[in-house]
Amino acid sequence: MKNAYDLIIFDWDGTLINSIDWIADCLQQAGELCGIGAPERQAAKDVIGLSIDKAMQALFPAADDQKVAVLVRHYSKAYFSKPISPDDLFAGVYDMLVQLKDDGYQLAVATGKTRAGLDEALAATGTAQLFCATRCADETASKPNPLMLHELIAHAQVDKDRVLMVGDSIHDLQMAQNAQIASVGVACGAHSEDFLQQYNPLRCLQKPTQLLDYIQG
Repeated sequence: MKNAYDLIIFDWDGTLINSIDWIADCLQQAGELCGIGAPERQAAKDVIGLSIDKAMQALFPAADDQKVAVLVRHYSKAYFSKPISPDDLFAGVYDMLVQLKDDGYQLAVATGKTRAGLDEALAATGTAQLFCATRCADETASKPNPLMLHELIAHAQVDKDRVLMVGDSIHDLQMAQNAQIASVGVACGAHSEDFLQQYNPLRCLQKPTQLLDYIQG
């Protein structure tokens, strides 16, 4: 796979940073605080990657727009109550990103997070300078709509045949499929390898740092 790609686009939560359990906790807290009740754990994980509004609508289909807004406020308050640090990145991820950039790959992020949430996370982990561009769900279409991938590809000025999407959820891989670009799954986040294989990734890795060996082997 060496020299097969010019642009590597990463999901954030569950792919580069070990945050899935915390996000699921906060989604469950939001339901409890709104008096609706906490969703099942896997159900909470299943919506991670969608925009927060779409995630709440999927978890609580009976909630009207006003209730969804309250759920989002409770979620955001809970989520931002915990500071992020470089230690929250999966082991070896920072060094992997540095190596990929040094090797000439353009790197980008496509996430269901809000812009405020991603900017805080990038600053806290010291990774902002490693990415040529990022896209968040509150400034473009939510996954699995491929719009954010199209925007990142246009920014990088590369052919889509030279682009790889790396993600931990079916939303990431479905988005890549919708954009007609190659994908690699990582089974360290929201979804297991069995679920990720539904969307025909080139490979399903157990941890993100295995990507180095895969693309440079």
